[in-house]
Amino acid sequence: MRNSRLNTKSISKVGAFALASLLMLGACGGDSSSDEAATTTPAATSDCPSADIKTAADTEAQVNLIALPDNWANYKGILEAFRVKYPMVKNPVANPDASSADELTAVETLKGQPDMPDALDVSPAIAQEVDTKGLWEPYKPCGFDEIPADMKDPDGKWVAAYYGVMAIGSNDTIVKTAPTSFAELLDPMYKGQVALNGDPREAGAAFASVMAASIANGGSFDDILPGIEYFAKLKAAGNMAGTDVTEASVLSGDTPIWIDWTYNYPGLTPKLTENGITVSIKVPSDGVYGGYYAQGVVAGSPHPNAAKLWIDHIISDEGALGYLEGGAIPARFAALEAAGKITEDMKKNLPAASLLEGLKFPSQAQIAAAKEVLAKQWGPLVADKK
Repeated sequence: MRNSRLNTKSISKVGAFALASLLMLGACGGDSSSDEAATTTPAATSDCPSADIKTAADTEAQVNLIALPDNWANYKGILEAFRVKYPMVKNPVANPDASSADELTAVETLKGQPDMPDALDVSPAIAQEVDTKGLWEPYKPCGFDEIPADMKDPDGKWVAAYYGVMAIGSNDTIVKTAPTSFAELLDPMYKGQVALNGDPREAGAAFASVMAASIANGGSFDDILPGIEYFAKLKAAGNMAGTDVTEASVLSGDTPIWIDWTYNYPGLTPKLTENGITVSIKVPSDGVYGGYYAQGVVAGSPHPNAAKLWIDHIISDEGALGYLEGGAIPARFAALEAAGKITEDMKKNLPAASLLEGLKFPSQAQIAAAKEVLAKQWGPLVADKK
């Protein structure tokens, strides 16, 4: 699993999820070689992405991707579909389990080099840093107008291709009574069993867990401190494990209970089943939290047109349905459903519809403020405590 993403890509990795307010307008991104093209979405056309981008991408012959593990939101299937569609464009994925912070570091340290990342998939918090440092190249992909306003930058610097909800997973072979809330995780029966997917100061899934815990304990998008205090209590009780969540740690039983995005469970299930392990997945009843990850083209990257082709792919119907197969909710869900492209069977890996209705995301300002509080308080209250 990917230890990533300060969300914020979480789930626990935002304004209202305006399912009904999506604009049903087909739109395609053009070549952003000029300022006008970078900020204008052309009218819908059958040539989308544009022939110029496709030709230039074939010439570049590669797109450098990073931090896209196979089991994360079905990136294995999405990448395979891209390879079939664009066989001339190689698409190596560097450091699949990197965090969002690691992605930004890679962009800065590899600047000007042929293996510099061309596109990113990061938490909203890191997307802000990328923006502040002027490292996004604006590009509005096909379907841009069908993405809710709170899941994209208005100028096309980044878009959110998918989102999910935080959930508690538990290994049924070890955990006989699956916890269903943050309150239950404090029970002594779970001593040494509860793990976060990374450090919340760097990883989106862990950040989202703290936000969800805050909501469960009287906090809000504007007040993450109750979530930090909750994990301080969980650690003091001896229930918090010190191991990050990985496929190996789940298989070995080192992390019997873990908090992660709903879309990270479907990809893990086949391997668990193969090893005789069943898992209970519960969205905490006292702390429902949803979040997205931001994707975009890196400014000054070696293969900018191939990067645009990749962004178009993940926003396209094919890419969106690929996320759906992995249990992630595509940003264009409403448009796809209205067009009759989503069947009931395709929704089998999604959280209950009742949980998604009215789901809200923190705003960029709220995420930035929460990140500051985490940076100051997580160490002294949680991480540095013995």
